[in-house]
Amino acid sequence: MALKLGAYTACLHDRALTEALDVLRSNGLTSVEVNTGGFIPAPHCPVDLLLSSATAREEYLATFADRRMELTGLNCNGNPLNPLPGVGPKHADDLRRTIRLAGLLGVRHVVTMSGTPGSDPDARYPSWVVNPWDGVYMDVLDYQWGVAVEFWTEIDALARENDVRVAIEMHPHNVVFSPVTLKRLIDETGATNLGAEMDPSHLMWQGMDIVAAIKWLGPLVFHAAAKDAMLCPGADIRGVLDTSFTRVPADAPGKVPTGYGFWCNAWPENPAWKFVAVGIGHDVAYWTEFLRALAEVDPDMAVNIEHEDAAYSQTEGLALAAKNLNQAAAAV
Repeated sequence: MALKLGAYTACLHDRALTEALDVLRSNGLTSVEVNTGGFIPAPHCPVDLLLSSATAREEYLATFADRRMELTGLNCNGNPLNPLPGVGPKHADDLRRTIRLAGLLGVRHVVTMSGTPGSDPDARYPSWVVNPWDGVYMDVLDYQWGVAVEFWTEIDALARENDVRVAIEMHPHNVVFSPVTLKRLIDETGATNLGAEMDPSHLMWQGMDIVAAIKWLGPLVFHAAAKDAMLCPGADIRGVLDTSFTRVPADAPGKVPTGYGFWCNAWPENPAWKFVAVGIGHDVAYWTEFLRALAEVDPDMAVNIEHEDAAYSQTEGLALAAKNLNQAAAAV
């Protein structure tokens, strides 16, 4: 089993990088993914310094090597197509800088999201089309895909220039939120350096067969996240396309930013679905099949835990996920 098992360090942003790496290592993990911009800050990656200094890059990579760990991905999840002037342009610039940094560091993969434009050239806010049964929404999609193809053709060229592959997380609220839409982006851009980050959690609550999705995408799967999700009793009356969220006050401690002046909302008390630690929503046998399918695509692929289970602390949830993921890997 040569898959590189690790974690995305966003759940440990309150700790120094060295301490976060020690936590990962203590849980039997050797692969690391750090944030470089987009929705959230980048305390574990001084992007400006690393772009400007070869010495700083050498010292940064040594931080991982000294602990026998590998930096396998730079994460820049955001909405680079957002028409809001305080969001889209910044996220797009963060992505370009991340790609250049990945090339300089020798990190093969950048993880991000495709983004969502507005409904038309004059739109102020992004607009996600879910089910275009009404013909007017086909006009919206035609416009949005035109914007997306132009942007991602540019990004593909930049990635190719820097010998980097961009792995897109298929995430609702983005034009690319499924294997079908990921493949459409590749086909319409003619991309050589764009592919998928196989985060199964968002495909799970949409009702997809994860192993079938991996096999269907095949070599377009570049990188993976180990993140679990489960449907909840609230789905009985909400369905999975629920909008019953509530605003989080501006002065709330620990709010999660999504752009200048915007942050994540609060979930309903009885949600239709939720993120859970690896092994809680789907058992170890399920995760073994997940890893086996990934290994068939690339036996050296990085699979990084993304811990977002609110029922556990940062370290408890990460430890549980690592235990179950390592157990699944042992059975492959």
